[in-house]
This record gives sequence, structure tokens and C-alpha cells, in this order.
Amino acid sequence: MITRFPPSPTGYLHVGGLRTALYSYLLAKKTGGKFLLRIEDTDRERFVADGTINILKSLSWANLDIDEGVKLDTLSDPDQPAVFQEGENGPYIQSERLEIYKKYIQKLLDNGNAYYCFCTSERLQEVRNNKQKNNLPPGYDGHCRDLSKEETDTKIKAGEKHVIRMKMPKEGETAFDDLIRGNVTFKNEAVDDQVILKSDGYPTYHLASVIDDHLMGITHIVRGEEWISSTPKHVQLYKFFGWEIPLFAHLPLLLNSDKSKLSKRQGDVAVEDYRKKGYLPEALINFVAFLGWNPGNDREIFNLKELVEEFSLEKVGKAGAIFNLEKLIWYNKEYLKKLEGEDLVKTCLPWIEELNISKSKLNDKIWLEKLFNLEKVRINSLNELAGVLGFVFELPDYTKDLLKWKKGTLEQSKENLISLKEFWSNIENWENKNIEEKTISWIKENNYGVGDVLWPARIALSGQENSPGPFEIADVLGLEETFKRIDTAVNKI
Repeated sequence: MITRFPPSPTGYLHVGGLRTALYSYLLAKKTGGKFLLRIEDTDRERFVADGTINILKSLSWANLDIDEGVKLDTLSDPDQPAVFQEGENGPYIQSERLEIYKKYIQKLLDNGNAYYCFCTSERLQEVRNNKQKNNLPPGYDGHCRDLSKEETDTKIKAGEKHVIRMKMPKEGETAFDDLIRGNVTFKNEAVDDQVILKSDGYPTYHLASVIDDHLMGITHIVRGEEWISSTPKHVQLYKFFGWEIPLFAHLPLLLNSDKSKLSKRQGDVAVEDYRKKGYLPEALINFVAFLGWNPGNDREIFNLKELVEEFSLEKVGKAGAIFNLEKLIWYNKEYLKKLEGEDLVKTCLPWIEELNISKSKLNDKIWLEKLFNLEKVRINSLNELAGVLGFVFELPDYTKDLLKWKKGTLEQSKENLISLKEFWSNIENWENKNIEEKTISWIKENNYGVGDVLWPARIALSGQENSPGPFEIADVLGLEETFKRIDTAVNKI
């Protein structure tokens, strides 16, 4: 299989676009095929200068490697990375392919499968209004469809503004097999004559994508269901050119929880939004994979390699898929829990730049791993990390009443903290598990209540009612800072 993802550089990559790219990627990789990226920048009104880089950055972050087409030079300046094209079927940016499109448009004109249209925007609006009033289907009324060559030449010579439209058959049906929806059939009379070349000289999506998909050898086209109504036009273009028609798969819509179409009005829709909020790429990919697809069992956690092995279009549904943010958070927490060692440090370190950490600590990978392990199972996303770890670097102010455990008294908490400090001063191996093991034994030997000792200890070390356990905190703080905080608590009482 050769699949493609052809985004328009109009901003950031939409999560729906990420799903399309992911499914296309999985299909290609499963068969040992190629995943191609093409930039469709023929809509010059919505073109954004850094749109291509934004999209490529998101795909790179999501670990979707591109085999052919437009790529990001990850070895260049990360702030201003270079974009390059690689492959035998380029250029892969549509604005650089205008001469190619002109050649094929001329073929359509010569064969009577396209025509010049000189209708003004005012006339087209009037046609739309009249059709709407009379409850007729929208679409062009074919006003210029049967202009003679002489009439057309005269208007062109006079400099009249024009577009070029494809000439859809007006009888019969156009059918195609959709890999998700089965056989889909349209009556030709209900399909209008689509503009294929705009007045600015740029082709529309309909023409350019068909030409490019053929010349680039695309075998499977995966896209959103909003393109179903356009597919009969594309099928006819393939027939006009005498080309083999690729296979189509139209994905279900992404929906908000209220079943409305996913939109920015109800939350974030760009991949960049979730990256900036500290969602892991593995979590977002896993979550997005399940927006329409299901493996057919209870398993929910799949890495990218496992998705390649399991994915098939037969298990993609037709119904709209709900974008459930709570489920995405669950995925993110599951992947955060799995982070260990260097991966944990490398992932978390950029998110605590605002904290006042000494250079020696920043270079201590073992200490950093312990630091991040304090909160990795408690946060929803990485952007919460600096906030929840702040207590390690500056003890929050708290009231002494917080040190009291249930029915105990502050005096009891004070005595227990003093005794605990004295016991801890004799521990030689100041490490989480060793501190815990020896402390629990000491508590049992002296018939202390576990809560009576560990509650005030945790409050003294964190200054917070909700925090990690006292042993993990003590290990990260070190003996000196731990004792300093116990003294502060005792003085409060």
C-alpha cells in the first residue's frame, strides 16, 4: 500500500488530521508500504506562512515518520527547522506543480470533459438564493456548460474573468466501494460541475488531489467522511483520464460529548494544544487510534508498533467518534506511570525550568528520577509538574492544626516528630525503601499508631494535606533539609 496525508498549511494540525495521518501511516506500515506527505497549498486565501512547519513538527512529535514527500530536517535549528522534499515523484508541494496541472486541464478541455465558466460571483449568489428559495439542491446550474468555442474564445480575448469546471455526466450513476461504508452510489444529475481551476490560476483540491494521487502512485486514500459527496467527482476525473481508481476509506466524524462536530468552541482541537499542555505523544496517538477503531477485545493500551500489527480498516466504524477528554487524561496518566530512568528524566526535565534548581541537582540523573517519581502517578499532564513539585524547593506556609492526626493532639504530633527525627538521625542509608522499612519496624516496636507518626511527618515535609508519602519526600529532600522541616513543624506547635 502507498498512502498519503495531504494537509493544507492553514495553521496547526487538527486532531482529526492526526487521526487521518495515523490511520494512513498504519495501513502503509502494516503492508511494508510507503507513507507519503504532500502539502496542498492551493487555497492561497487561507495560506499560513509557517503552517507547513507547524504540521511537520506535530507529526514528528507524534513519531509518524514520513517515507516520501515533504519532511522536516530534525538536525537543523529546532526553533527554525528546515523543510525539504524527498522522493522520485516530486515536487510534493502543490503550488510548485502548477505546470503539471495545466497540462492535464488542457486534456480535459480538449476531450470535452471540462469547460470555461464566466459567471460572476453576483450571479452565482443569485443562483444559490433561488435554489434555496425553491428547496432545490445547491450547486452550479450549468449556465456556461454549453458555450460554443467561438463564444468562449471571444470572452477570453476580452479578458473576462473565468474559472474552469469539470463536466459531470448528467445521466446514470457514479458508484465506488468504500472500505468502511461499502458500496456508495450517487445519481450524476445530483452532482454539480465542480470548479477545478480557479480564476487565480490555482487548481482546486478536487483536480490537484486526483492528479497527484495518480502520479504519486497512491493506492489507498484515507480521509474524513465530509469528502464522500466529492468522491463521485473524483471518480469521474479518474475515468476522464483513463486512470486506475484507488481505494477509498472515509472516516467517521469526530464529535464533542454533545454529539456536535468537534470544534474549537468546545475545547482544544489542535495537536499543538495538547503538546503544550504536557500530553505524551504515545498517549495522544493511542487515544486517537481508538476514535473510530476498536481491536475487538478489551485491550486499550497499544504502542505505535503494536497498532501497526493490530490495525485494520475492517474494524473502523461508521458512526461518529466521541472525543472524550477524560479518556485522553486516563491514557496520559497510564503512559506517565510507565516512564522510568532516563526516559522519565528526559521527558519531565523541560517542564520544571521555572523551579529554582541548582546545577548540581540538574546534573544528578538519579536524584531527578526520584524527584519526578514523587508526582508522576498523581498528575494528569506534564504542565502540572512544576506546580506540584514546588514544595520540594520551597516549603509552603501551613497552619499548625494541619499537623494533628484525627483524634490525636498537637502535643502528640510534636512528640512523635521529635522521636522520629531522633530515630532517623541513626539511619545510615538515606534511601526511600530503607527509610520506610526501618521506620515501619520502629513504629511497630514502639506501639505507635502509623497515622500518628506518618501524618505529621508528611505534613512537616510537604506543607500540604495532599502529597506523596513521607519516605519518598525525605529521600528527595535529603537528611539535612528533612530535619530542618521537622524542626519548623515542631516550632509551629
